[in-house]
Amino acid sequence: MSIIVLGTVALDTVKTPSGKRKEMLGGSASHFAMSARLFTNVNLVAIVGEDFPKRHIDFLRKKGVILTSLIKEKGKTFRWEGEYSGDLNTALTLNTELGVLSAFRPKIAEHQRYIEYIFLANVDPEIQSHLLDNMRRPKLVGLDSMNYWIRHKKRQLLRLLKRVDIYVANDAESRELSGESNLIKAAKKLRSFGPEMIVIKKGEHGVIFYCDKFVFSLPGYPITRVVDPTGAGDTFAGGLMGYLARQGKINEANIKKAIAYATVAASFNVEDFGLSRTSRLTMQDIQERLIAFKKCMFF
Repeated sequence: MSIIVLGTVALDTVKTPSGKRKEMLGGSASHFAMSARLFTNVNLVAIVGEDFPKRHIDFLRKKGVILTSLIKEKGKTFRWEGEYSGDLNTALTLNTELGVLSAFRPKIAEHQRYIEYIFLANVDPEIQSHLLDNMRRPKLVGLDSMNYWIRHKKRQLLRLLKRVDIYVANDAESRELSGESNLIKAAKKLRSFGPEMIVIKKGEHGVIFYCDKFVFSLPGYPITRVVDPTGAGDTFAGGLMGYLARQGKINEANIKKAIAYATVAASFNVEDFGLSRTSRLTMQDIQERLIAFKKCMFF
């Protein structure tokens, strides 16, 4: 089973109390792929500029990511610079350069149009809609977004929400889009916008899953040292969608397991800068931490 992810491939500069790294390989699609690749084949759809280092493309290929629809255009690659302090739950954006991303329209190969598992990672909702328009037989469509699109392209985002099965958002985004402060009420409101399944990420405090049939809550995996939280949400989404694609069946048991795997994958992401930790991950690493996670929750 395969999955297709649309998002950003970026050059990230990040500063945290643990140090600073300049122009690392990052972006929502890259972080998603590093997690999802452990479960299934990942087709990545994104754009980079002519300045994008070849070593990063070679790195993604070496990790098994399918780059048929990674477009390279004249201009600069999307860049993001951020700084974390305090509890490291929120990044202060210092600089953003859209570069070639500002005029991006996804182009995919004909055979990729038939991939059934689709994830629309954080990017302009109009770009997300454009990809979805070109897919032939979606079985499961997941969507991520951010506060910027909620504020500046809410109408387009709401229209897109009617077309997806899973909406993944953090607690702040959920509250802002729904207008509800209580997260369960927020999830119900988001469900009314169209998606059958709502996943609300709460950072170190875990996750809430909501659908008409059941509600499921899981704590975060206890981490003693957080180095860089950038991409943790995308890593979570990769584990979630990757596991569901691998199973090929959407039911309560598989959803709960997918959220557990996703939580564990995200816990590795924060332990080092950028993709350093997740790029070294194996399924054995995931399974061993999952066993430890279960022991933490047993009572």
